[in-house]
Amino acid sequence: MSVEGKWTVTIKGPTGPMATTLTLEQVDGALAGTQSGQGMSSPIAAAKLEGSTLSWINNVTKPMKLKLEFSGVVDGPKMDGKVKVGFMGSFPFSAVKES
Repeated sequence: MSVEGKWTVTIKGPTGPMATTLTLEQVDGALAGTQSGQGMSSPIAAAKLEGSTLSWINNVTKPMKLKLEFSGVVDGPKMDGKVKVGFMGSFPFSAVKES
C-alpha cells in the first residue's frame, strides 16, 4: 500500500473543521513530506507506516506553537484517526488521497 502523494486532511476541532494538505514522499527509504494549512506550510517529522497505521508529527508555530501528533488507519484512498494537539487534547481527523 502506497501512502505517497497528496492527502486532504480535515481535522474536526472545537472551532469547526479545518482542512490541511499533507504531501508524502519517499526520501532515502523513509517517509517525509510537508503539511500546509491556513497559508502556512511546515515539514513533518517521524512519519512512518506500520501495517495500515500511518503516523507523523507536525510542529506548527502559528497561531501558536503546538506539536500535532497524527495517527490514522489507512484504508485505500481514505484515512481516519486522531490528532493530539499539545495541551488541547485529541481530535478526530479524516483524510482523502488525491494523487
